[in-house]
Amino acid sequence: MYTKEFEIRWSDIDANRHLANTAYVNFMSHTRMAFLMENGFGQEDLARENIGPVVFYEHIYYFKEVFAGKPIKVTLQLKGLAEDGMYFEFLHNFYDENGQNFASCEMMGAWIDLKERKLTKLPKALRDNLDSLSHTDDFKILTKEDTRKFGKKPKHLNPEKIGF
Repeated sequence: MYTKEFEIRWSDIDANRHLANTAYVNFMSHTRMAFLMENGFGQEDLARENIGPVVFYEHIYYFKEVFAGKPIKVTLQLKGLAEDGMYFEFLHNFYDENGQNFASCEMMGAWIDLKERKLTKLPKALRDNLDSLSHTDDFKILTKEDTRKFGKKPKHLNPEKIGF
């Protein structure tokens, strides 16, 4: 399991004096990118392949407050991966200094071709690198249907009704 340790900074605290939800997102992103950079997904690698990661959703579950003054650990596991590597799903868990799990997040995303601005598969070597991440017990091979499992679709507004 991939793990990063963080110190909660003053800027990570919200008005309630506990870890702000934006800090959770930042810690998860930092953890994911650290793993990726260590496994062939650095800026030069991504530029060479002309790809970048995009986030579809992050579902965060908060179990307990956490405050500044103690280190935390954020873990990363692979919850799902498409056969061609296009789609991926990660699981993050947050732990306090006593190993108590205070939050969890399921995150799904995909790879985008930065020139075509369309989703794209991963080159096999990068897919294999990503697949080397420890898997969750409920790991699955992802399909396009998995990206739509919550049934969310855009609901557009009439621009005239909102003053545009």
